[in-house]
Amino acid sequence: MNQPIQLSLEQQFSIRSFETQVENMSREQAQHFLVKLYEQMMMREATYKHLLKHQWGLEPNAQFE
Repeated sequence: MNQPIQLSLEQQFSIRSFETQVENMSREQAQHFLVKLYEQMMMREATYKHLLKHQWGLEPNAQFE
């Protein structure tokens, strides 16, 4: 794990495409978009935590499933 994670060419292209879209947004559009993006990031984090707890058997009543 000493090597930094590298993005694929497809991911790099996607970032550049995203950058172009953001450049064309108004300030209000960008602010709304950032709030929605942050919300999605929080949902992803909560989903990962839930899945890991379930996988590791850390949820209450996990032994009864």
